[in-house]
Amino acid sequence: MVGRHGIRFLPFAALIAAQVAWAVPADAQDKVQFDSVDSDIAGGAPTRLDGYLFKPEGAGPFPAIVGMNGCGGLFTHDGQIVARETAWAGLFTARGYIVLFPDSFGPRHVQAGCIGGTPVAKPWKERSRDAYGALLYLQSLPTVRGDRVGLIGWSHGGATVTFTIAKDSDARPKSLPKGDFRAAVAFYPGWCEAKYLGPDWTTSIPLLWLNGAADDWTQAQPCRAVMDRAVKLGATIDMKIYEGAYHDFDWPGQALHLLDLERRPPKIVHAGFDQAAHDDAIARVPAYLDGHLKP
Repeated sequence: MVGRHGIRFLPFAALIAAQVAWAVPADAQDKVQFDSVDSDIAGGAPTRLDGYLFKPEGAGPFPAIVGMNGCGGLFTHDGQIVARETAWAGLFTARGYIVLFPDSFGPRHVQAGCIGGTPVAKPWKERSRDAYGALLYLQSLPTVRGDRVGLIGWSHGGATVTFTIAKDSDARPKSLPKGDFRAAVAFYPGWCEAKYLGPDWTTSIPLLWLNGAADDWTQAQPCRAVMDRAVKLGATIDMKIYEGAYHDFDWPGQALHLLDLERRPPKIVHAGFDQAAHDDAIARVPAYLDGHLKP
């Protein structure tokens, strides 16, 4: 369906199906397994996670990045890793990083978390613990520089970043012998408001936050207020808001469209690629991570 101004309208289920056409074949990835650090909330043994490891050429050791996917999940219907995450993995491995995407949804039998309110795999609960499980796994590998691991996430995964790196994060293990995440990047994070993060949210981990000014799904201004307050509390945060850009501005091949999130009350949002924002991000983000992970 085509809406006003020629913008295509997609129900969320149709969007997930359409992602098959947007996927980029994932080369040089290994499927690995490791434990989340969620035993405190799982009622027993920790959740065993699948992870997808992208590796650069060479023997290493390399700096590494944990990537947290958005609410649509890590895969298309035909089992490929979605285009946005694949494209970023390719960019990072070309720069000498190992990249690990933990799958928070599959082991918990969650297909996607965008429709109808709170997802089952919550950023402030399960997924932040998965991020730390991924950190500990990477730090166990001889090919990884254990003190040079970053965290990046998009939307639902961006929210996971903000909850994971919070100074008072419940997910953080008591012992991190090789150190915490050294830097983080959050693309258009959900739940980025004081009422969710808390009025005194801050972090001791350097953060780069990027958002579209026109984003009507995860709006920039409430998040900007949180970030500005955290800076006043001593956090090191770099911010970039892209004029005219909507949600998923860095998703290759995704034309701007309207998206029905199938919520009550109804919520229709925009999402889609923005060339100028994308071009800036693919220069800005690697340079930022290089500055923190490669010294």
